[in-house]
Amino acid sequence: MNILKTMTLSLILAVSLPAAADFNTVDLAYEIALSEFRMPTSNNSKLSFRECDDCVIHTYRVTIETQYLLNRTPMDLADFRKRLLKVRNRDEKLVIVKRNLESNTIISVTVSL
Repeated sequence: MNILKTMTLSLILAVSLPAAADFNTVDLAYEIALSEFRMPTSNNSKLSFRECDDCVIHTYRVTIETQYLLNRTPMDLADFRKRLLKVRNRDEKLVIVKRNLESNTIISVTVSL
């Protein structure tokens, strides 16, 4: 009976491994300090950031579909910019930027204060 269980589990494992290899990463998230983040000026412009003081600056396009969330509350870009420009201690606040790798555009920008 143990041989049958072992063979069944081996077969299931063998069948599931090739399926796991088919996954592709389509989105990538960056966690950066607010002090290293430059906001877009409009809904069809670019934002830029760097992940550390010595890192290169990344620049990506935002679209009308990019979501802006402050404390988990969605808002338009104008309100998001106004609120973030007032933040003190920018080195201590984190921004999470999600990018779609296929379109190379920003999906969302999230800040928790």
